[in-house]
Amino acid sequence: MEHEKTEKIPVKTGDSNVKIEAKSFYLAIAIIFTLMIISGILTKILPAGEYDRVQSEGRTLVVDGSYREIQRPDYPVWRWLTAPFELLAAPDNITPIILVIFFIVIGGSITVLDRAGVMKALVSFLVSRFVKRKYTLIIVMIFFFMAAASFVGMYEEMVPLIIFIVPIAISLGWDSLTGLGMSLLPMSFGFAAAVTNPFTIAVAQKIAGLPLFSGAPLRLAFFLVVFLLVCFFVIRHAKKVEKNPQSSICFKDDEILRQRLLASGSDALSVSANSITKNQWRALIWFSSCVAFAMIFALASSRVTSLSDLAFPVLILMFLLGGTIGGALSGFNAGQVFKAFGRGVINFLPGILLVLMAYSIKHIISTGMIMDTILFNAEQMISRTSSVIAAFMVYGATLVMEFFIGSASAKAFLLMPLLTPLADLVGITRQTAVLALNFGDGFSNVIFPTNALLLIALSFTVVSYAKWIRWTWLLQVAILIITSIFLVIAVNIRYGPF
Repeated sequence: MEHEKTEKIPVKTGDSNVKIEAKSFYLAIAIIFTLMIISGILTKILPAGEYDRVQSEGRTLVVDGSYREIQRPDYPVWRWLTAPFELLAAPDNITPIILVIFFIVIGGSITVLDRAGVMKALVSFLVSRFVKRKYTLIIVMIFFFMAAASFVGMYEEMVPLIIFIVPIAISLGWDSLTGLGMSLLPMSFGFAAAVTNPFTIAVAQKIAGLPLFSGAPLRLAFFLVVFLLVCFFVIRHAKKVEKNPQSSICFKDDEILRQRLLASGSDALSVSANSITKNQWRALIWFSSCVAFAMIFALASSRVTSLSDLAFPVLILMFLLGGTIGGALSGFNAGQVFKAFGRGVINFLPGILLVLMAYSIKHIISTGMIMDTILFNAEQMISRTSSVIAAFMVYGATLVMEFFIGSASAKAFLLMPLLTPLADLVGITRQTAVLALNFGDGFSNVIFPTNALLLIALSFTVVSYAKWIRWTWLLQVAILIITSIFLVIAVNIRYGPF
């Protein structure tokens, strides 16, 4: 290790490496704005309607058979455009507000660490450790992200890690897509391949009256199949890029980040853990400890109901402390920390707009009173089908609702009170309905542009939504086939206990 540098580290005068990429942002804005207009048009076409709802253990559940059409509300066109800001005052505004605060803290804290050289130190350390075992790193990363999502239900908490994973992938001779394949892809697929996810499996099984986490063996088998598929897909792509870098569809876009890494000495050929200063080690250990504590607390909160509401506040606090104190430990004074934090917040403001616009789609159809109409029509179609078709209809209905509602637990509370009696009626087990619901929720996380976190994650990189779909569409087809096979198996074996 080199001698400690005692002088203060100057704040960079250029832009931070941590920011929302302009091209990805503009495309995402265009897509979401189009969807907002389409949602608004639907409020003028579909009849307004609503279900009765009851409170049960602090949660709102839909009453089956209570749907009725109501008078269409007066919802003028101009309010479609103000929906992103109106939702901040809506009754269900907690999630978008927390996400806005979350990304403000992430933007500021990560930028402090970036300008203090701590992010470079992290990338340098990991690259130096795995430069000769690169594909082992891919497998370990994929398993970590998939397992965290599948068993613990982590998703939002891990999105900031993409900021670190993508530079590591590029430093090892790959591209941004490989970095996303090591992080965003397994994160989302882990949610769909849930084994004990408390936000999907536990909530849905509780509403259906099933024993908690029952039916785990089939879900575990599915998890292993998906894990192997994702590993094969990402490693195959990484080897292709390593052999011919220009074969990557984001090669030109990656050049900017690649040049930054070369200039900072973080590329795979020049990195060394010995190049990290003592101050940077202190900051890196502190920041890693804060993130580890946040992850452990998230794990505990998924099992202890009384802690669940504290998970996000603790996560935000840990990133805030990790970034600001980490900056101070690296050699920044208070003014430098404040200046870098402010620049990070400014860089992430476009991401906040993306969050508000994405959540406004649900706000538009809810204000137009057509959410329950969509739900009712899905229920009617499912009730008139055979058992195998019914399982696929549940899958499809979840996909439709996923387009408007990103929250997994919210969809479970909305759909399961209707799907439980329907499952009994059409001859599929309630466990099969839970499985179909879970399939529909998870995989669409990396498809639908209404998923704010997908667009935010892509905006951290140079990968546009169009290129992401172009890269993953074949994998999505394979997943569709595999989930279909597992659904047919579940129907035929009477996947239970009931």
